[in-house]
Amino acid sequence: MTEKKMRLSVPQRKYLELLSQTYPTANSACTEIINLQAILNLPKGTEHFLSDIHGEYEAFHHVLKNGSGVIRSKLEKLFERELTSRQIRDLSTLIYYPEEKLELVKAEPDFGDEWYEVTLYRMIKLCKVVSDKYTRMKVRKALPEAFAYIIDELLYEQQGAEKQNYYDNIIQTIIELDRADAFICALAKLIQRFAIDHLHILGDIYDRGSGAHLIMDTLSNYHRIDVQWGNHDILWMGAAAGSESCIANVLRVSLRYGNLVTLEQGYGISLRSLSTFASEIYADDPCKQFIPKTGDETYTDKEISELARMHKAILVIQLKLEGQLYKRRDDWGLSHRLLLDKIDYQLGTIELEGATYPLNDTNFPTIDPTNPYELTSAEFEVVRQLTQAFKRSEKLQAHIHFLYAKGSMYLVLNDNLLYHGCILFNEDKTFETVDVEGEKLSGKALLDRFDQLARQGYYATDREEKEYGRDVLWYLWAGSKSPLFAKSKMATFERYFIANKETHYESKNPYYKFRDDEEISDMILREFGLDPSYSHIVNGHVPVKVKTGESPSKANGKLMVIDGGFSRAYQGITGIGGYTLIFNSWGMSLISHEPFSSTAEAIREGSDIVSTRDIVEFNRDRISIRDTDNGANLQKQIDDLKRLLAAYRNGEIAERR
Repeated sequence: MTEKKMRLSVPQRKYLELLSQTYPTANSACTEIINLQAILNLPKGTEHFLSDIHGEYEAFHHVLKNGSGVIRSKLEKLFERELTSRQIRDLSTLIYYPEEKLELVKAEPDFGDEWYEVTLYRMIKLCKVVSDKYTRMKVRKALPEAFAYIIDELLYEQQGAEKQNYYDNIIQTIIELDRADAFICALAKLIQRFAIDHLHILGDIYDRGSGAHLIMDTLSNYHRIDVQWGNHDILWMGAAAGSESCIANVLRVSLRYGNLVTLEQGYGISLRSLSTFASEIYADDPCKQFIPKTGDETYTDKEISELARMHKAILVIQLKLEGQLYKRRDDWGLSHRLLLDKIDYQLGTIELEGATYPLNDTNFPTIDPTNPYELTSAEFEVVRQLTQAFKRSEKLQAHIHFLYAKGSMYLVLNDNLLYHGCILFNEDKTFETVDVEGEKLSGKALLDRFDQLARQGYYATDREEKEYGRDVLWYLWAGSKSPLFAKSKMATFERYFIANKETHYESKNPYYKFRDDEEISDMILREFGLDPSYSHIVNGHVPVKVKTGESPSKANGKLMVIDGGFSRAYQGITGIGGYTLIFNSWGMSLISHEPFSSTAEAIREGSDIVSTRDIVEFNRDRISIRDTDNGANLQKQIDDLKRLLAAYRNGEIAERR
C-alpha cells in the first residue's frame, strides 16, 4: 500500500499524535528508527537464574557477585596467556569484594603505584569486554556519577600514540590524587553490573537461613530482575498482609530453625508477647520436641529452652488458627486436616485414617477438648500483637511491595517458562482441574487466577475480598492443590506429635513423576503458548538429589530444575551447594556449585565457589536482541515509528516544529 493511499483510523490517528509528542519531527522519528534497528543487532544480554536461596545470604551474595562463574570465565579467556591462575584468582576476588581485598593487598610488602596501574588497566580491559553487548547510551546510564566521564573515556579509547599518552595520564592522575581505591571499587561494581543483564529468582528467598532480609535488600536494588513466587515467599507475603495463619507459620518455621535474626533484627518484629506467654504457660514443660533444629546464632541452654517453649506455643496457636480457616472455607476440602478434635486428651492418643497413634507430647494446657480450635484470651492477645507487628514493619512491607511489583506465579520470557513449584496433573497425564469460587480452572488459567487472588489478599480494600485473598495466600503455602506446594498434606502435626514416620509422608502431585517425560514438558509449553521444539521450562522447589544420581536436566533437556541446595539444611541430601542457570547469546549452561565456605575465606584465600558448567544448549549463530522478547517489543516500536514517519511525509499528521 502506498503512502498516498494510507488513511488513518481515528484510534490510529490518536495514537500517532501521542507518539508525535515524543518524536515531533520526521528527523527525530528517523533517528530513533536507526537507533532501535542498531540495538536489534546487538548480542542478547546474559540472563542469570537462581532458585531456593532460603536465607543463605553469603552463598547467594557470592554467586551474584561472580555471576555463577561468568566473570571468572571472562578473565581466564581474556588473560589466558598473560596471568597465572593465582593472579586470575586474586583479580577475581578484587572484583567480587573490592573494599575488603584492597585492605589485604595494601598490607603486602610489594604493594605500590605500579600495582594500581597494572590492576586498573586490567580491570578497564575486562570492563570493555563485559560492556561490549550494550549501547553506549546504556553504558553511560550505568556509570557511577563520580567517575562517569573518566570511565567513558577509557572504555572508548581511540588508537594512537598521542591518545595513549592521554589515557596513561588519566590513570597516573587517579593514582596521584589518591582516588585509585575508589576508582577500583567503581569499576568492580560496574563489571558485576555488566556481566549479568537480567536476574531471575525462581522463588523461596525466605526461611531456614538468617539472611533473607539482606537478600531482599540486594534484590530490591538490582538493575533488572523478576521473581517467581515460591511457597515460602507466599507465606511471608500472607503474613505481611495480616493473615494470622501465615504469621503463625512464619514464626513456627523461624523458631524451628533457630532463626530470629530476620524477624527481630531485619524487620524489627518483637516476639516479647509470645516469649512472655510461652514462659508462663509452658514453664514446667521441657518441650523436647521443639528444640531448634539449626541456626546461625549461638544460643545458651537457657535461650534454647525459651525458644523451645515459644516454638510449642506458636505451633498450638497455628493449629487452632488453621482449624478455624478449614471451617471458614469448608468448600476447600480441608476438613480431613481438622486434627485437634481427633485427640483423646485423657489417653494421649489420636485417631487418624482409622488407626490410633500415641502422642509423644500430651501437655496441652491451652486446648479445651470441647472446643479445641478456640484461642484462649491470652493467645488471642498474642496473635493480635504479632499481627500488628507484622503489618507495621516498614521494611517488611517495603520488601513485600517489591515481591508484588516484580513477582508473579510464573513468567514467560525469551522462549522460557519459569515457575517455582509445578503445573498440577492428574494420574492420567491430564491437567488437574481446581474449583476456584465456582470456576473450574487448570494449567495456565489456574496460575493466572491464583496470581490475581494473591494480589487481592494484599491490596484489596473490601474486607471480605481481602480476607478471602489472605486465606488463599495461606492455601498457596500449604494447600494440596496449590501449584507452589502440591502435596497431599503438610504433615506439621504428625511430624511434631506422632513417632510413626509413615504418618509423616506427604505424597507429591503426579507432576513430579511425569516431569522426566518429554511429552509432558511439550504439553506444558504449549499450554503457555510456547513452541516445544526450542523452548524450555526452568523449575525450582524440590531439591535435586545429586548424591543419588538425579540429574537437574529432565525431559531430554527441555525442563531444568535449579534447586540444588543453597540451603545448608538440604546439602546433606543434595550433596552440592546449589544449581544456577546461565542463558547468554551462545546458549544455556547449568552450573552446579560446591557448598560455599564463607565470605571471609573467599576474600582471605581468594577461594571461589567450585563450579561445574554443563552446556545444555549451544547455538552456532549468536543470539541477538532481535531474537528476544525485548527485540519483538523494539520491532513494534520501529513499526509504529515508521507509521508516524509515513504520516508526516504524506501530510496526515503535521510535524511539531
